[in-house]
Amino acid sequence: MLFKYQYMIGMRVKNKGVVDMSVRNNFVKPIDLTNGIEFGIYSLGDLMRNPHNGQMLSEKERVKEFIEIAKMSEQAGIDVFDLGESHQDYFVSQAQTVILSAIVQATSKIKIASAASLLSVHDPVKVWEDFATLDLLSDGRVELIAGRASRLGALDLFGVDFQDYDAIFDEKFDLLQLLNRQEYVTWSGRFRPPLTNAHILPRPESGHLQLWRAIGGSVTSTVSAGASGTPLVLAHLSGPVSYHKKTLDLYRKTAQQHGYDPKTLPITTAGFFYTAKTTQQALQEYYPHVAAAFKLSNGQAFPNTSFAQATHPHSIVNVGDPEFLIEKLVYQHQEFGMQRYMAQIDFGGVSIDQIKRNIDLIGTKILPEVKKRTRTSS
Repeated sequence: MLFKYQYMIGMRVKNKGVVDMSVRNNFVKPIDLTNGIEFGIYSLGDLMRNPHNGQMLSEKERVKEFIEIAKMSEQAGIDVFDLGESHQDYFVSQAQTVILSAIVQATSKIKIASAASLLSVHDPVKVWEDFATLDLLSDGRVELIAGRASRLGALDLFGVDFQDYDAIFDEKFDLLQLLNRQEYVTWSGRFRPPLTNAHILPRPESGHLQLWRAIGGSVTSTVSAGASGTPLVLAHLSGPVSYHKKTLDLYRKTAQQHGYDPKTLPITTAGFFYTAKTTQQALQEYYPHVAAAFKLSNGQAFPNTSFAQATHPHSIVNVGDPEFLIEKLVYQHQEFGMQRYMAQIDFGGVSIDQIKRNIDLIGTKILPEVKKRTRTSS
């Protein structure tokens, strides 16, 4: 089993290493590395035209494609599939939990998670109810990754005041953690009506969900995640590994300062991933997708100079031939010490044939070697 299902606290520690079992328990499930790091596929749920041939899927076709990608990933031996949530043009996974429900019914082994659930614009109780139910449907395979709304459009759509953006997320995430720890909840805050001995149902199969906090590298979010003893998902776009290592070092340092043992807190890193027979072919095939997608969703293309850095072995952009990507992932694991890596292979209208080719290469060439070289003794 990839998880050892004993519950740890993201342990808060007293002086001289004595564990204080009276403190709040975040029910962190550590990832077992005896078989190597976990590898996953994630999608942000975009719906965009293929820049190479101009083809465009219908909304129906794209939604069903997420299910197909998850099934192919499971068949290839990939550990996790995550689906994002966005509320803007050029995206189609607004009803994230509905699609995830179809995915858990179409699969049987692969772990399923959000990437991420936009907690800033939703009620934590409803988010909890949805994911606890998904976990029951999946026989205990579901995880919940909570993140902020990355664009103002989602805040406007759901009537969330940007002036209170930080405080709203922090309050909602604290409540979500409380819902995960307790079946009966009494709580009060600024932005939601209070709860008085509320019975929080249903409960997930094991009683608790694996909760993660997704960040893009901001200092404020990093410190908050570490201070709360929450497993971290670090999404990155470009730059050297050394730059992003500083974020993870800050997270671990903050967790330790707040009495948590960083060794018990799982870390996931996530970013662009694409493989082909040669690195040059991979760059030529994938960059037009990323450039066009960024222009549509962010108003400007992703810089070619940043993407071209993928050819450097210490770049965080994982685009290249299988052998090159094996070396990059092993190096990143050595530097980051992450327990899971999530690959974004479908951004910007990548065809299902290219996605399938990537998944096949991951399953047959990349994943076996990466797992072998990142194993730890039991």
